[in-house]
Amino acid sequence: MNAGQLAGFVLANLCGMTIVLAAIQFATDIIPMFTGSDSFMKPGQMVMAKHVSTVRTLTGKAPTFTAEEIDDVRKQSFVSNVGTFTPSLFSVVATLGSQRLGVQFSTEMFFEAVPDEFIDVDLSHWKWQEGDEEVPIILPRNYLNLYNFGFASSQGLPALSESLVSMVKIRFYLRGTADRRELSGHVVAFSKKLNTILVPQHFMDVMNAKLSPNRQPEPSRLIVTVSNPADEQIDKFLKSNSYETEADDAEAARTAYFLRIIISIVLVVGLIISALAFYVLLLSIFLLLQKNTEKIDNLLLIGYSPQAVARPYHLLTISLNTLVLILSIVIVLSLRSYYLPLFGQLYPSFSASSLTPALFTGLALYLLVGILNYVAIRRKVLSVWHLHEH
Repeated sequence: MNAGQLAGFVLANLCGMTIVLAAIQFATDIIPMFTGSDSFMKPGQMVMAKHVSTVRTLTGKAPTFTAEEIDDVRKQSFVSNVGTFTPSLFSVVATLGSQRLGVQFSTEMFFEAVPDEFIDVDLSHWKWQEGDEEVPIILPRNYLNLYNFGFASSQGLPALSESLVSMVKIRFYLRGTADRRELSGHVVAFSKKLNTILVPQHFMDVMNAKLSPNRQPEPSRLIVTVSNPADEQIDKFLKSNSYETEADDAEAARTAYFLRIIISIVLVVGLIISALAFYVLLLSIFLLLQKNTEKIDNLLLIGYSPQAVARPYHLLTISLNTLVLILSIVIVLSLRSYYLPLFGQLYPSFSASSLTPALFTGLALYLLVGILNYVAIRRKVLSVWHLHEH
C-alpha cells in the first residue's frame, strides 16, 4: 500500500467518521435546547379550537368540545395524546400593591389548567395542595413582551425581567356561584407555547368544585400531541371539522419534524461513508496481503509464527484508525466551538451537553473496525500458513 492509498483511505475514513460524530454531537447539543422547557423538538404539540363563525356568534353557541368530539380527536391515527384546557367557573380579580401605600392596581382575569405533561416549562415549583394559601401561576411569555416592548415603552415605564415578575406577590379574589375565596399567588415561569394563564390542574378542579359546584367545565380548546406534524391527514381533519390551530404551533411542529429527518439523513450518510471507507481499508489490506503472499510464505517457512507475521499489518490498521479517530474528535471539537456561542446568543440559558455520546460512538466504531481488520488479516495469514502446512 503506497502513500497515496494510505492518504486516500485516511481522508475517506476521516470524512465518514467526522460526519457521524459531528451529527451525533450536534444532535446531543441542540436537542436539549428544544426538549427542555421551551421545546419544539418534542413530538409535535398543537392547540386545537373550533372556528368561531358569525353564525355561531349570532346563535350564542359556545365553541366548546363535547366528550364525543374529544374521543373522535383521540381516535385519529396521527394523534398520540390529547389534553383539555379546563376553564375556571369563577371570576378572578388580581390585585397588586397596597391601599396603605396609595398604590394599588386591580384587574379582572381568568385561569385555565392543562395536564402537567403538556406544560413546556420547569415544573419543580408547580405544586399546590388543598389548604395552601398561595397558588403558582404560569404566564405566557408574550404577555411580558407586550408589556415591556409595547405598553411600558409608550408610557415611560420601566421594563420588567422574568425574575423580577416572579418575585411579586399577587392577591387573587375568586368568586363563584356558591362561594368566594381569597388567596395569594406568584408567577413561577413563563410559557412560550401556551397562550393562557395557567394554574395547576388540581387547584382548578378543587376551586371549580367548591366555588361553582352546580356547573361543569366545558373545554373550548384541546392540546394535541401528534406523532408526525407533517402528516397531511391533520389538515384534512381540521378542515372537515372546522377546527383551527395556532399557526406557530403547526409551523414549529413541522420544523421540528424536518429537523429530526435532516439529522437522521446526515447520520445515515456519515455511516455509509464510514462503511465504504472501512471497506476500502479492508480491501486494501487484503490486496496488500495478497501481493505479499510469497513474502508471508517465506517468513512462515523460516520459522515466524502467524501472529508475528500478521503483527505489522495489525499495527498499520490500528495506527490509521487511531489517527482517524483523533482527527475526527479534533474537528468535531472545532466545529462545536463555533456553533456553541451561537446557541448561547439565541438562548442565554443554554448549557452545552457532554461529549460522551460522540466519544462513545467513535470508540464503538473504532473497536468494530479494529475487530474486523484483525479477523480479516488473521484469516488471510492463517490461510497461507495452512497451505504451507499441507
